[in-house]
Amino acid sequence: MYEKFSKRILWIDDKVCPGAFQMNTAWYFAVPERDPVFEEHVHEYDELIGFFGSDPSDPYNLNAEIEVTIEGETHVLTKSSLIFCEKNVPHMPLSIKRVDKPIFHFSIVSGPEYNGGAYYLKEEIKDK
Repeated sequence: MYEKFSKRILWIDDKVCPGAFQMNTAWYFAVPERDPVFEEHVHEYDELIGFFGSDPSDPYNLNAEIEVTIEGETHVLTKSSLIFCEKNVPHMPLSIKRVDKPIFHFSIVSGPEYNGGAYYLKEEIKDK
């Protein structure tokens, strides 16, 4: 599924380099068939998420539209953006609505790996 709308570039975590935190990078180049792309989840560690437009003459223009939800509040991104999610804060779903030019994406989780957080739903975190 991921390969149909994006190309993962680099990934590092504690398994790749002992002691490293987790970071991944990718190019998003199409609207995916699945909507939303990512479901609501939480992580045990803080996460920084970035989306950057690829037009060097207009770097703040995302040339795309992405909807991202954080703690139930949906935001529409049309500009290059950074999003900080504290640990245990429910975030996503994420929907890519339009892609006019490729989007550079990265996420950094301050822990040793992307800890399967994409599978923890908001209701499950209440029990922790």
